Amino acid sequence: MIAMELRATGEKLVRSTRVMPEPASGELLLRVKACGVCRTDLHIVDGEVAAKRPIVPGHEIVGVVAAIGSAARGFHVGDRVGVPWLGGTCGLCSYCHAGRENLCDRPVFTGASRDGGYATHVVADARYCLPIPDSFNDAEAAPLLCAGLIGYRSLVMAGEGRRLGLYGFGAAAHIVAQVAAWQGREVFAFTKPGDNAGQAFARSLGCVWAGGSDQPPPVPLDAAIIFAAVGALVPAALRAVGKGGRVVCAGIHMSDIPSFPYAELWGERAILSVANLTRADGHAFLDIAARVPVRTFVTTFPLARANEALDAVRAGALDGAAVLLPADE
Repeated sequence: MIAMELRATGEKLVRSTRVMPEPASGELLLRVKACGVCRTDLHIVDGEVAAKRPIVPGHEIVGVVAAIGSAARGFHVGDRVGVPWLGGTCGLCSYCHAGRENLCDRPVFTGASRDGGYATHVVADARYCLPIPDSFNDAEAAPLLCAGLIGYRSLVMAGEGRRLGLYGFGAAAHIVAQVAAWQGREVFAFTKPGDNAGQAFARSLGCVWAGGSDQPPPVPLDAAIIFAAVGALVPAALRAVGKGGRVVCAGIHMSDIPSFPYAELWGERAILSVANLTRADGHAFLDIAARVPVRTFVTTFPLARANEALDAVRAGALDGAAVLLPADE
């Protein structure tokens, strides 16, 4: 098999030839058809999110079952499945027992603590693989497995308010905007100041207003979700929401939040963070994505150009999501 490895923090990924792995008893061996490039992968490359070294990044994996471990149930060779960020949990801690496996004390993360999908093949715990709706092709489905899932969990945590702000209009926001509009919400998109193309893209997906993150919305918001890893957006979002409003920080990493007057939080405003996902989130969101139906906008790259894809995500140079196609290797 071929993989793109991260061997040291801050370095470029290196192409590596490996022995084909065999799935353990509860695992699946997948032939990777597509793998999304997530901003979390950049945080792993930069050392902002803990990961083993060397590691094969990638946690938005669409693959076809090539081999099945002896204890894996519910799958057949040739089935198409998705592998998300949450690659395993302990099943023993208080969070797992309470149905909050996203907060597990001893989690396994795809592309961080176990090798991910920047490769032609990957091994995954069968219990954490998700069925992919037939209505999405491989490249279209890949961003649903993190950008979509984390966006959906953030949307649920934002509450049922009608007016929703999205700060940072990238892979996650372009998916959740469609879901929120389908739910009948008014969506307000905040991009980098002066990003006229990004604002036009947001309006094309049903946003009722789009502007720079340095601008206030035309009306108070009920909630805001921050996808950009910029702590300074938290006080800005607090000023944008009305009394009782929620500000949801959706990223796994964010720069420091600057100090702000208590008056901007007062009025029963709340700041929340989203951590990982549950398998229940995965099943619920993929069902909704097929019913909306969500349209994912992707730019594809061959596996060998994984570094180029990461650079494009870092620069915010793409509308929608970047997706690697290891099947073309």
